[in-house]
Order: sequence, then C-alpha cells, then structure tokens
Amino acid sequence: MTNPKSTMKIISFIISLLALTNIVFAQNAPGEKSLLWEISGKGLTKPSYLFGTIHLICPTDFYLSQPLKNSIVKTQQLALEIDMDDPGLIATMTRTMYMADDKKLTDILPEKDYDHLKQFYKDSLKMDISMFSRAKPFMMMGPMFNKILGCEPQSYELNLMGLAGKQKSEVIGLESIEEQMAIFDTIPYDRQAGMLVNMIDKMPETRKEFHELVGLYKQQDLQGLYNLTLKSEFGMDGQDEVMLFQRNQNWISRIDKIIHEKPTFIAVGAAHLGGDKGVISLLRKAGYKVRAVVK
Repeated sequence: MTNPKSTMKIISFIISLLALTNIVFAQNAPGEKSLLWEISGKGLTKPSYLFGTIHLICPTDFYLSQPLKNSIVKTQQLALEIDMDDPGLIATMTRTMYMADDKKLTDILPEKDYDHLKQFYKDSLKMDISMFSRAKPFMMMGPMFNKILGCEPQSYELNLMGLAGKQKSEVIGLESIEEQMAIFDTIPYDRQAGMLVNMIDKMPETRKEFHELVGLYKQQDLQGLYNLTLKSEFGMDGQDEVMLFQRNQNWISRIDKIIHEKPTFIAVGAAHLGGDKGVISLLRKAGYKVRAVVK
C-alpha cells in the first residue's frame, strides 16, 4: 500500500489536474439531485454503487453521508479512476510527467509570462518553478489548489480508500495512470501554460468560481454545476471528447466486467455522471437499472 502522504501528493499533482476540467465539461444530469447511484439488473446478484466525487475540497465542506457509508459496506471492492493503492504509482507518474520532444516551459511561454509565473510560484507558493521546467504544464496546477481553495484540501478518494481498507476491500482503477497522463499530451502545451497564467491573473475570479462549484456540489446539483460552468473561462474548451466522453465510454466495458465479478463501489469525478454520454446514461443503455440513492 502506498504511503498516505505520498498518495495525497499524487492526488494534488495528478487527479486534481482533471478536477477543474472535469467539472467544466459537465453535461446535463438526470433529474434527481444525487451524487450516489445504485446499479442493478443485467444479471447482477447484488447491486454496485456509483458515486460522483469532487477531487479536492476544504475539510469544512467535506462530508460522507451515512447512505454512502452503508453502500460501501455492501460492496467488496473500490474502483477509482486510477488504482491509488498501486505501489508503482509514483514511479509511473514520474516517468510520464514530462513534455514530449524534450520541450521546456521556457520554450512554450513568452518570457514575460514565464517571469510572471516564476514570481507567483516564488512569492505565493514558496516554490522554485525550475522543478517544473520539463513537466507538462498541467502538473503545475497541483500546488495552486491550496492557494485557490484557501485551505489544505481534503480528498474523497483517500477517505473512501480508508473506509474500504477497514473492511479489507481491494482498490482497483478504471484506467491506468499512463492513460490519464496521456490525456495531457493531446492538449497543446502552450494552451495548458496559458491557462495557468490566466488563473493567476484572475485569482479572485478563480477562487469565486471554485467556491460556487463546491456549493453546488454540496447541494448534489449536477445541473447547477453544468449551468455555472457554461460561462467558465478557466476550462479547456473543445477538449470534452478526450477529457470526458472517450473515457466514459472506455469505462463502461470495464465497469460491466468488475461489477459482475463482485459488488463494487465506483467513485469518479462528478462530471462523468450526467448527460447522454455520461456514465449513468451509458450504463442504462447497456441494460442496467441505475437509480438515485438520496440521503
């Protein structure tokens, strides 16, 4: 099992990189306001459960409902977007974090923007930007989340892993870290870097939007999340196919396999749940009954 502190760093530097873009591409959700869904039918002898997470949230906003805890107890394994219990996770992340063709941050950012970013990391984050010199720009977003949220973030994934561990449930992944990191090779590096500069330049607006998103998440209002993010200027517009839809489709066959092997608690970013191309709709089209579990 990986060290929890190391795992937290992985969440901050990897999964949280998808947090903003995942929510920004959220689609219309089913009418019920719920983050927790029961999956049954299609020959299942016991139900599995699907839960929409927000990957990073302040401790004061963090909450695990009793129905969620009860659902985990009824399952025998926990499926996250990636297997965060994999002992080789850190090594794989390190191997795949760099830009292709030996590109450097100074190659893709104008000197003025680079100096601006460098100064922000030095003054606000107490970090030397040189440690990210060859990293995919999205990697630099991880350290920014503490500043954006104004707290030391809490992780739903880590807490769900803790609950699963108490009942000795296995932790598995719906995709590999290689698959997740490869996503950031499909988005132009200069565009990723430009998004970072934009977030820094408009930090008050960034904070306000995140706090609004957290509020809607706490209300379990996926439709509200969608409405808010239609006007977001901090997402990666045009990347919804690779960031969400392709991944959702890839997961369905994997979910079909694992929930027939044993009852599973599946936890993925909330934006993956809704819409015609969302996981809920795709599971229903595959013949499953998916119903909201309300608290």
